Amino acid sequence: MRVVFVDANESLAVIFERLAKPGDPPVMIHRDPDITSDQYPGILDGAEIAIVDHTALPTDIARKCKGLKHVVFLGTGARSYMNPEELAELGIAVHLIKGYGDTAVAECAIALMWAAARGLAQMDREMREGRWLRDDGMQLTGKTLGLIGFGGIAAEVARIALGSGIQVLAWNRTAKSHAGVEFVGIDALLARSHVVSLHLLLNDETRGFLSRQRIAAMRPGVILVNTARGALVDEAAMIDALKSGHIRHAGLDVFNVEPLPADHALTRLPNVTLSAHSAFRTPEASENLMAAAWEHCRRIVKS
Repeated sequence: MRVVFVDANESLAVIFERLAKPGDPPVMIHRDPDITSDQYPGILDGAEIAIVDHTALPTDIARKCKGLKHVVFLGTGARSYMNPEELAELGIAVHLIKGYGDTAVAECAIALMWAAARGLAQMDREMREGRWLRDDGMQLTGKTLGLIGFGGIAAEVARIALGSGIQVLAWNRTAKSHAGVEFVGIDALLARSHVVSLHLLLNDETRGFLSRQRIAAMRPGVILVNTARGALVDEAAMIDALKSGHIRHAGLDVFNVEPLPADHALTRLPNVTLSAHSAFRTPEASENLMAAAWEHCRRIVKS
């Protein structure tokens, strides 16, 4: 089988090449992370396996990719870039990679939480403009963190938070238990949490999960952290709550439109800390990701 890494940035390409083993299938690495969807047929050129980092694969484009049978998507959020059910109807299987960046994303969520609690990004911006801004921050020790969704990333967030003297609540769509974490209903979590952090996969059931009604039910002055997917939140309602102060501060790594436009309302709010969908980006996570992509390719070729 022929394999093409469709949209590799240079750092991922170097790691992927280094992790190759004798006997591995040949892989053509297309070193351009900024391709457009309509380039897929030409880049794949009849290849059976496509490794995809972030480039959208619309179903109508996939139909033109003659020979394509497998997409190895580099992460868990393939649904934001393609429709796995429609691709399956075309005979194309989508393979996900889970767990590779749990610690990296969890550390980013914790970093956003602390930055939001102390207003660090706002102070930094003000000082660069010659203004000496000094406001009271929120002390997090003894406060309550609510985790919406409880997979590997949330478990890592809980580990770090519990070690910092923070009480941890969690809500999950299926029953779970975890040492030191109190599992509660979503209404109780929203009412009790000083910080709410999102850790749900995006699908038809979770899209818009944090609705205007649920935002209104959150504790006044709450901190909101999102390292999952922007579409989990009613963005307009979140912006209104930030303007009113109902949400004290939001630490956001993900957005409905990415890259976030420079004139977006979120860029003009002082009580928002922004990062460029980079929670998963550490050398350790990249190493895990490329190793898992190779394992998918080896398994597919042998099957």
